[in-house]
Amino acid sequence: MATTAMAGQQMEMMGSRTQSRGRGESLAERNRTLYEAQKKARRGPTPEVFFAKHIDNSRIVKADDPERRREMRSFAGAMCILFVLVMVYVWQHFTAIEVGYQVEAQKHQVEEMREQNRQLRLSEAQLTDPGRIDRMAKQLGLDAPQPGQVIRPEGGDANAPVVAQVGTPTLVLQ
Repeated sequence: MATTAMAGQQMEMMGSRTQSRGRGESLAERNRTLYEAQKKARRGPTPEVFFAKHIDNSRIVKADDPERRREMRSFAGAMCILFVLVMVYVWQHFTAIEVGYQVEAQKHQVEEMREQNRQLRLSEAQLTDPGRIDRMAKQLGLDAPQPGQVIRPEGGDANAPVVAQVGTPTLVLQ
């Protein structure tokens, strides 16, 4: 299509050449008009020329090259090994990063548990303060027990010292 357009433009230039001879113009004027016509036909600094090539590659069959096939197999094998090595490295890297995040999360959890333990110990110390218990008992109308008011389940004297005893564990068979 482009070749027919160029051919049409060249035919116009040829026609202008025959017409200019009939008028008796000088050779310099004719060359100038041809140059201007060619300049208008150009798209860039150089004229574009297109050739139509009709090539039929349908009957061409690629010859089998066993050496090239062997080279491609070894190249593919090397690339697979390289890919596996890179993937193992990337897997290890991301696993290390993930483990680092887990360690940091567990450190944070340990710190939270330590703070909670400290708060619980402080709360226990406040609740088991003997002065506090005494004040609460007095607010409720309780007073120190009178002698003989405390009865121990073992029986015995209330003011007598009590000796701690360890019972032996027994094995129950069923």
